[in-house]
Amino acid sequence: MSTDLNTVPITHPAQKQALVDLLARLEDVDVMESTEEEIATAQAEVAKDMGW
Repeated sequence: MSTDLNTVPITHPAQKQALVDLLARLEDVDVMESTEEEIATAQAEVAKDMGW
């Protein structure tokens, strides 16, 4: 996986930082080997600060 973050449309610098942080975390995880439980836990962790 690779992308040029300078070509990704953003409206605020925090969006670019969030993408950089996400990509850095994904480099440490073999997503294809993740269990359904691990994915659900990760989704809950990300969503907890979103106020949804």
